[in-house]
Amino acid sequence: MPLIIILAAAGLLFILVLMAISIYNGLVTLRNRYKNAFAQIDVQLKRRNDLIPNLVEIAKKYIKHERETLEAVIMARNAAQSAGAAAAANPGNPELMGKLSGAESALGGVLGRLFALSEAYPDLKANTTMMQLSEELTSTENKVAFSRQAFNDAVTEYNIRRERFPAILFAGVLGFQAAGLLEVITDQKEREAPKVKFD
Repeated sequence: MPLIIILAAAGLLFILVLMAISIYNGLVTLRNRYKNAFAQIDVQLKRRNDLIPNLVEIAKKYIKHERETLEAVIMARNAAQSAGAAAAANPGNPELMGKLSGAESALGGVLGRLFALSEAYPDLKANTTMMQLSEELTSTENKVAFSRQAFNDAVTEYNIRRERFPAILFAGVLGFQAAGLLEVITDQKEREAPKVKFD
């Protein structure tokens, strides 16, 4: 009788070990997928960050008395670059993803101001280099958005697998923490539905 209990306990332990190995390998695979997806974002962010100084240099020639806006663009670019480097070192870290989202939002805001400002300067708006850089920047922003979606999909898949039973029993013990999404932070006013009033 004791031999049967020992064999049953050994069999149960063997099954638990196999389950833990399977869960571990699955979570490692999903974590590597979202890290790879973030690497694609990082490539596009670096490309965009390389374009911005060229854009500012062209704009400087035409809007000399708008120095504050140009400096704000460079400062926001540097902050986004720094946040991107930190996030690249630990993709999925919720705190770093939040900082990157905030920095990206700030950069988007000042770039929007720069492009709005360029509308007031016909010579700048008509400059072929400025137009090419603007098109490249727009194309890169589209690639960033696509890469962000792929990253968020991979993070969501990882988080779902991590939170499902029986993985939830092993995930924390094996060092698999929840990963954070890279969200686009927008002005809360943009999220509100417009109010329509008929008099």
